[in-house]
Amino acid sequence: MQRNILPLFLYLFSFLVLTSFNNASEAPVAVLSKEVIEVSDAAALKTATLSATLYSKLDLESKSLSPQILEDAIKGYEKLVANGSVRNEQYLTIVDMSQSSRSKRLYIIDVRNQRLAQNTYVSHGKNSGLDRAERFSNVPESEQSSLGFYVTKNTYSGKHGLSLKLAGVEKGFNDNAEARAIVVHGAEYVNEARASSAYMGRSQGCPAVPQAQAKRIISLIKDGSALFIYHPNQKYLTNSKLLNS
Repeated sequence: MQRNILPLFLYLFSFLVLTSFNNASEAPVAVLSKEVIEVSDAAALKTATLSATLYSKLDLESKSLSPQILEDAIKGYEKLVANGSVRNEQYLTIVDMSQSSRSKRLYIIDVRNQRLAQNTYVSHGKNSGLDRAERFSNVPESEQSSLGFYVTKNTYSGKHGLSLKLAGVEKGFNDNAEARAIVVHGAEYVNEARASSAYMGRSQGCPAVPQAQAKRIISLIKDGSALFIYHPNQKYLTNSKLLNS
């Protein structure tokens, strides 16, 4: 897609710069001159540089997250921070639904301290697919997952114990999340043992996490952090205003 050309070029350039720094005996200060690269979009450069830094430092390749997904997540996160939607700027959560449900496809990135705070399993909606999510909906009672960016809200105690409300911020893709009661919660059907079965347990559309880890995850990302549910769905990638504006 056309939107990927500049960010990908910037990512590759930034990665080469960071690699050369890491191999040097003394890390020099990076200076990007006009002779090296002409960049008219300062925001795109900032996003690509931060993405490349985190991808390398957190060794996300070994954890099966692609650089493009991380860059998309950073891009939306920075826009939400800039417009005041995000209060908890420390954490960015990525749910990569292009992966198998039996993979650890939830990533909580501590942006401030540049570390991976959590990497674990997460469910998709039972009507989105079996092992892999293939169908997505913003419609109530669909029992499918919804793509896009969310902002976490307050916690409450429900039938799954401690749970975290989510506000979908992408109209037409996930803005019915609150009406659908789409929340982060713990579930016994999401665990290490299920990873050896045909598919992980599925929810009614919520990104459910292992029960043993739910309290820690919720405590980290509650009260206004960004959460991004990704899938290479062309309708979403083409029409998301956060990714394309």
